[in-house]
Parts: sequence; structure tokens; C-alpha cells
Amino acid sequence: MASVDRTPDTSPAMGPDHDAYLAMIARAKALVPKLRDRASRTEELRRLPPETERDLHDAGLFRVVQPKRVGGSEFDYVALVDCADALGQGDASVAWNFANLASHHWMLGMFDRRAQDEVWGKDANTLIASSFIFPAGRARKVDGGYLLRGSWPFSSGVESCEWNMLASVVSSDDEADGIEYRIFLLNKRDYKVKDTWNAAGLRGTGSNDVEVAGAFVAEHMSVSASDLAGGPTPGSSVNPNALYALPVFSLFPYVLSGVALGNAQACLDDYVEIARHRVSTYNRAKIGDMQSTQIKIAEASAKVDTARLLMRSNCIAAMTDARRYHIPHIAAKTRLRRDGAFSVNLCTEAVSLLFAASGARSLFISGALQRQFRDGHAINSHLAFNFDAAGTNYGRVALGLPSENLTL
Repeated sequence: MASVDRTPDTSPAMGPDHDAYLAMIARAKALVPKLRDRASRTEELRRLPPETERDLHDAGLFRVVQPKRVGGSEFDYVALVDCADALGQGDASVAWNFANLASHHWMLGMFDRRAQDEVWGKDANTLIASSFIFPAGRARKVDGGYLLRGSWPFSSGVESCEWNMLASVVSSDDEADGIEYRIFLLNKRDYKVKDTWNAAGLRGTGSNDVEVAGAFVAEHMSVSASDLAGGPTPGSSVNPNALYALPVFSLFPYVLSGVALGNAQACLDDYVEIARHRVSTYNRAKIGDMQSTQIKIAEASAKVDTARLLMRSNCIAAMTDARRYHIPHIAAKTRLRRDGAFSVNLCTEAVSLLFAASGARSLFISGALQRQFRDGHAINSHLAFNFDAAGTNYGRVALGLPSENLTL
């Protein structure tokens, strides 16, 4: 697969971890040919093939932001973008599941140590799914913990996981307590997976529904969204790295934004390679000699490069802030959400532009372009990338109105 020139590298300085970081990115890139070869089977299975899951484990990719104390790499947050970017150039479904499941090791590092020990003490390689749709659940405080019930959609990769992080609203008999948003960590014995994922895009992610009829969750197996807004968390005593003091839901788009980036980059690289050799079926003119082709390559590549700079610079800046013990104010948090949505929208625009420019060739199921188009739009449909929502909230705060996103 050919490549156009990329934006200059802006990797953060990682000290002694820098070489290890570059090696991890190289291992992700080395998987791309396999992932492209398996893409059709991944879509047929509607989940990761076992051999792909094993490849990700063997490469250490699921553990890029897991604490070193349990054998993880504990790389900076930008690793989620960079690794998803690399894997997304092979198959967006694989990159999506990687990013989701890897990020939950990062989040678990913010839970009470007892929760970390219960999960990682049994198997540090174990995988954790999630669904962060708070209104999907109802929890009630009881002695020692919470009673949880609900039905959550879009739990990506859940069939591969032993655990699940499920978000819920906590109800209270005392109206003065207000609304609390919490995340609950459950073993798979406490929830039922419903086979609902049969989608047009990201078909291989196995993003099925999960249902909890009624489960007790111990206090230490849950964490309040307010504890994840930046700064010390319940896990800080054992994981003091600034990585585990980042504002989780402010940076939420960047868990997955690298998937859109890799998918768009692959689409661009494929288009350039084909345009170099293809001739028009109408008049036998070389496609690469057409000014319209050249302009479209310039426009699409500018969108992809801009998206990459925006994603990476925001993640690197967030780590710098956390190392200085600086917690972003609400305007900065809404800007992070705005930029996360905007950068993914740029990737989607690039894919759509190239899809339209490819003519009837883009329609063939045997080619990668139709999958890249479907996956690109499926990624963009995630609420984190809805620019109307992110843009409205940014504009509200800029105008002095309160934020509508209560998880920030």
C-alpha cells in the first residue's frame, strides 16, 4: 500500500520509554497486512477472529496504557490514538476493539486498588468491555454497595471479555442528593450478552447489548464520574502517573478518534496507489494526470493531516497539564470534546470525498473502499463525534451558559 507524505512526527518525549513506544507502533503497523487479509472474515464473524485477538495480545497492544506495576506499558495517552491509527489502516473494526478494550485498562487504574487487584490479580491480560450510556442503567445505594439493573447497547468486543464497565444513574430517595453518575465493574456472570450487532459499518466489532436483571456491586467495584474529572482518583495511591489523573470524559473522543484517522489514511493511500496506475474506462486517460484527481488528493490529505495534528496535540497537551497538576476548566474541557468531534468529521469527509471520486469501482464488495466508507460513517455516528452536540455545548460555555454534559 503506497503512502503520501505525512505530517511531521510530533511524538511526545517519553524518556527511557521512547524506544519501547516506537517498537509498539511498529508492531501495530506490522499487523496491517494480516488485518486487511482477514477483513472479510472479521465482518462475517461480526467480532474479532480468535487469531486477531491473539495477535493483539502477543504484540502487547491491549496493555499500552495499563499500569506498569501489573505488567502494562503505561505509555502516554496519545498511544491510544497512534496505535488505533496504525491498526485502522488494516481494519477499522479491529482498531475499534483494540482502542475500546485497551482504554479500560487505563480507566481501571483509576478505580480503588481492591477493584484493580480483583481483576488483574487473576489475569493481567484479561479484557474489559464497556457501555458508557448512563441513562441505560438504574442503580440504588444499599449497604456495602449498589443494586444495579438495566440494558446497555453497544458493548464493543464484549464476547471476548471477562468484565464490563457499565455506566448508570444512581437514584436516591432524597431529592437533595441530586443525580449521580457512576461506573460499575461487573464480571460476566452478572450480565447477559444479547446478540444484536448486525450493522452496516464496523461489522466486526461485536458491539452487542448487555443486560443486568439485578446485581449487587460492591462499593469498591464502582467509581463516580465526578472522581474522573481530572486530578487524583481512588487509584492514585498505587498509580501516581499523570496518565491516571487525566479528565476521562473530556478526553473520551480520543479513545476512538485514531480509528477514524487510520481508516481515512488507508483510504487515501489506496486511492493514490490506484490513481497512479489506473486509466479511465471512458477515454483511456490516465486518472493521475487529471487535475480533479490531484485536487482531491490534496484536499483529502489536508483533512487527514489536520485531524492527526489536532488529535495528537490535544492528547500531548493533556498529559503536560496533568504532569503540572493542572485540571482544565470547563471551557477547556468542552474544547477537547469539540476538537475530538471535529477531527473525526474531517476524516469522514476525506473518506466520502475519495469514495465519490472513485466512481463505480468503489461499489465492489471485493475492494476495501466500500468497507472504509461504511466504517468511516459508522465511526462518525458515535455520540462522541456528533459535532452538533459537542459544538452546541462548547458554544454554550463560551457564551457563559452552563455545560449540558454533566460528566465533564
